[in-house]
Parts: sequence; structure tokens; C-alpha cells
Amino acid sequence: MTDRNVPNTGVTLSPDGPHAALKGGGRALNGSAPSDGSVAPGGRVAPISAWPGEPVPLLAGEVFVRAAPARHDAEPALFVHGLGGSAANWTDLMDLLRQPDALGPGTAGMAGEAIDLPGFGFSPPPPDGDYSLAARAEAVIELIERRSNWPVHLIGNSMGGAISTRIAARRPELVRTLTLISPALPDLRPRLLPARLALVSAPGIGRMVIDHFRQLPPERRTEMSVRDLYADPSRMEPERRAEAIAELIRRDDLGYATEVQLNSGRALVAEYVRRGPGSLWWDAARVSAPTLVIHGSHDRLVNPSTAGRAARTFKWCRVVVLSGVGHVAMMERPDLVAAEMRGFLATAEAIATNDSAGAVQPGR
Repeated sequence: MTDRNVPNTGVTLSPDGPHAALKGGGRALNGSAPSDGSVAPGGRVAPISAWPGEPVPLLAGEVFVRAAPARHDAEPALFVHGLGGSAANWTDLMDLLRQPDALGPGTAGMAGEAIDLPGFGFSPPPPDGDYSLAARAEAVIELIERRSNWPVHLIGNSMGGAISTRIAARRPELVRTLTLISPALPDLRPRLLPARLALVSAPGIGRMVIDHFRQLPPERRTEMSVRDLYADPSRMEPERRAEAIAELIRRDDLGYATEVQLNSGRALVAEYVRRGPGSLWWDAARVSAPTLVIHGSHDRLVNPSTAGRAARTFKWCRVVVLSGVGHVAMMERPDLVAAEMRGFLATAEAIATNDSAGAVQPGR
């Protein structure tokens, strides 16, 4: 049975979700308290610090992995960030999902880990210089196998969504469910920011553009990025903005940051023009895990109209477009994403139970 929830437009449009009264804060008020126990003005919960992490040695090179504490019987989950992001992008969503009852009454929540892909966050660049999507997928696969707790709930944003799609298609035994937030699946229709990515990825031009961009003050560059990624930049807490500026300054001092950005962008552009067997949409059609696809209606990077194609392509798929949300819904409105995931996972569990009893067959 395929649960697509797709009326005329091919998607379910969520006008504001179950936490419509929560404006500006981003985190649901029933989330855990911040590490210092403080409460910001207006009664909202102040942002918590990024979850602690540690380097994990892999054959593909060392990666840095952050983990949110959870109950011993919580369900394993792995979060994969997008181009230019890091494991810290998932801080608030991981907090909401790790809570008991987060996945439904009586559930233990998620034991979430978030990876810094090679070259991003605190992970060094790959020793072999391979920035292809295939190489990044292999690094994530190796981490999952090393943890020996699969199948996992696999959650990816943007480029991380493309990587997660490839993993779910080619190593289905590792993936329990798949959640994609604005996944970077190929779409060649004209769009400003993807065109900018293609320009930056062009040989001889990209480095010049990045070097020019780096001449701007970190505060200005951060503001430009927030406006690209958020539908409503005011939803980014001052603490989160300060964290983003500090991270940008840190990466400016890394000798490899420009190479990572250039090569990662080129690898993503290469996937966008790939056709036929081996392409990302070819992979999507072969994903057997129940899949949730979340788009933001005001996404400037990934066209939310691709939600319709996702609904037609993935076998077991629920597709939702969040109104008034941008490219990083898990950062801009983690409360809405958590609520959508809760409903999806309850349905996915019912599908799995019925399927194991022989009542439901994939694709029927």
C-alpha cells in the first residue's frame, strides 16, 4: 500500500502545523530545557548548545559525530546535513525527537547521531580527495555498520537528502525509515541559487567568486546565508546567529575550506545532470523504506514543486509542504518537522506490522 497523501498538487500542504501559536522561537515549548536552565523573554525556551561529539575513525577517513542522550531503548537514528552545513544543524530537532513519547505515546524516542561529512564541521577532508556523492554515501554507510545498530531512521537535508536517498536505495537493509527535508534531487528548471551553485562550481570561476565573498565581514556573509536558507530570518535565534558567525570565522582559518566547498558543489552539480540508471531519481524509485519528504513553500534552493515528482517516485511516500518555511525546516521550524515525523513514523510502523503479517505488499 502506498500512502502518498497527494491531492491535486501532489502534496499535502501544511498551513502552519500543530504548533501555529509558536512564532519566532523555533523550538517547541515542551522540549527539554537548555543546559543552563534559562528561559528567554516571552516564555520560550532558549536554544540549547550543540550536542557533544567525538571523532570516529573510518576507512573513508575520520569523521566527527555528535550524539543526543536518550533512553537505552530509544530507536537509532542518523542525521545527515547539507552542503555547507554540519551536524550542529540538527541540534533542536534531535532534542525534540529524543524525548520519551516523542514518536507516540509510550515510545522511547530516538537515539540520534549526526555526522559531520568529510570536510565539513569538525571532520577533516577525505584523505583520497573524493568528494563524490558515492564516496560520502560510503562514509555514512561505514558509520552505520560500525555502530551495529541498524536498521536506522535515516534523516537528510538538501545534499544530505540526496546521500540518504542513495543509501536507502542501495543498502536497504540499513534503513528503517527515510526522512528527506528539501532533498537535493535533480531539477533543471531555472532557479537563482542553484544557478549560483553551478557558477561557483565552474573551473576557474568558483575560486574567484569564493575569494571575493570571503572579503565580506563574517556578520554580513552570515546574514546573506540566513536570508537564503530561511523564509523568515527573524526565526533564527540571536544565539544561533552568533554560533553561525563563530563557525564561519573558524572555517575561514582552515586551509581546506574552499576546496571542500568547490569540490562538493561540483559533485552535486554532476549528480543533477546524470540521467538513467545510477541517477538520484533512479535511486529514489528503488527505495523500499517508508519515506517522508518535507519541503518548505518558500525554499529558494530546492524547488518545492519537486514534491509532486517525489510523491510519484518513492514507493511508500508521504509528502508535505510546510507553508512559510525555507530550505532548512529542521532549523527554522523543528517543532513542525518533529510533528510531521511523529505522524509519519506511526503510519510507517503500522505498514511494517501489516507487511510482516503478509497483509500489505509494497507498491500495491
